[in-house]
Amino acid sequence: MNTKGFAHKYGDNIDTDVIIPARYLNTPNHQELAAHCMEDIDLEFIKKVKPNDIIVGGYNFGCGSSREHAPIAIKASGISCVIAKTFARIFYRNAINIGLAILECEEASDKIQAGDEVAIDFDTGVITNITRNEQYQAEPFPQFIKDIINQNGLMSAIAVQEGN
Repeated sequence: MNTKGFAHKYGDNIDTDVIIPARYLNTPNHQELAAHCMEDIDLEFIKKVKPNDIIVGGYNFGCGSSREHAPIAIKASGISCVIAKTFARIFYRNAINIGLAILECEEASDKIQAGDEVAIDFDTGVITNITRNEQYQAEPFPQFIKDIINQNGLMSAIAVQEGN
């Protein structure tokens, strides 16, 4: 399980209202949520983001409301992984449950800059900054979390386990 993309960098305390403003929460359509992802902090995000790109945040990424719309909007926008120094606990659980990979790594958060090309090996937790020729070590996912992410979320993973 690996990914490679370009970094979109933000700071500390990126809350769920910034990730997906509440005025857009009246739809269950993931692509519509993605169309407004990050627009209150970065109007150009949705124009710049490409499939497999990576968001890099600081401390307390995903704080605020416990709604799962925030990780859904990020994932639907094409982001393959969010790296941050720390995550709000409910955001962390919601991200894993909808199949969005997230890694805590303070060094990567400090050193990766916007536009850097980054590769991630989820089996080892190694984050490679291709642009700066640096590597950072994150805690790799345990197998059950890799299974959830590989199955595109908790509900799909349960369905696969039960043979549905």
